[in-house]
Amino acid sequence: MSSLYRPEHAASRSLLRAVEAALDGPVPREWVEALTAVPRHHFLPERIWLENGLGGYEPCDLSADHQRWFAEAYFDVPIVTQVNDGEQPGEDVWPSSSASAPSIVVRMLRDLDVQPGMKVLEIGTGTGWNAALLAHRLGPGRVASVEVNENVARQAWANLNAAGLSVELLCGDGSLGWPHQAPYDRVVSTCAVRRVPWAWIEQTEPGGVILTPWDSPMIPWGLLRLTVAEDHAEGRFSPHSASVLMRNQCRDLRIFRDIVRDDHRTDESTSTFSPHKVTGNSREARFALGLLVPDIWTAWDSDTDRLWDEVETAYGWWQDQGSPGPERFGLTVTEYTHHAWLDSPDNTL
Repeated sequence: MSSLYRPEHAASRSLLRAVEAALDGPVPREWVEALTAVPRHHFLPERIWLENGLGGYEPCDLSADHQRWFAEAYFDVPIVTQVNDGEQPGEDVWPSSSASAPSIVVRMLRDLDVQPGMKVLEIGTGTGWNAALLAHRLGPGRVASVEVNENVARQAWANLNAAGLSVELLCGDGSLGWPHQAPYDRVVSTCAVRRVPWAWIEQTEPGGVILTPWDSPMIPWGLLRLTVAEDHAEGRFSPHSASVLMRNQCRDLRIFRDIVRDDHRTDESTSTFSPHKVTGNSREARFALGLLVPDIWTAWDSDTDRLWDEVETAYGWWQDQGSPGPERFGLTVTEYTHHAWLDSPDNTL
């Protein structure tokens, strides 16, 4: 074997082909260079968690199964890097931190449109790989990153140091941004939001860009790109991305029995409107409903299909508009309001 051969070189080339297929086009040259210089596997923990085919997760350790671990590192898939907030998992194993699929990472970096000399704030450091790619592109002192989980932040710091890349890494509440290095030209979040924190807008230069995955109780889907003005930010969605919701926007509403208990009185109604229309495979419908009726979510009862008049009305409106996908929707954010719109900011929902 040649002394110049590195297994990650072949793996990186294969991954680039997969990313190009997902993007329907070539990866921009500057990000090809960054992906080559900053290998993904250097930013993964020795234990990752993989789906077990039964709806749960199982550990995969570098030391015990190097071949499988390395292969997973270079598939175009997200990887769970921590479960149960770093605590020893019992029977209930749930993801608490993950590395995004490389195609999502590259898509967001491309859409962020960073240029030399810019300053970037990242929300959600995770493994540190995304921050490392940005730092490789922009150089020392140009990237700040905020991570809420102390253990995750500590490992990301070690990863970045090992790679010799300069990123200002903070452990704290990402919704507050990082005012000490503001203003920024770009703000990018690796976690999803249901409301865009005003602090991000305040800390972004007018004309700057905020890019974040979107979430609603109906569906965690969509990527929002906002351009910042003096007193607001405005932009459109695209039909990409699905990320973990920002911690301080989560509601601990996990299962139906936690919400409606035996002593609760609920209003029930019947409808000829099929529940499968809003809980089925149409992500476009669920995305639209998440904007139109943002405080409503659905659950199944073994005896009754529960729906709301608002949902039926919203679904009818969505059909009347030609069943639009996320790319036709946009959002205008002020300090106190969020206004969703279709096609044009003048056409608010």
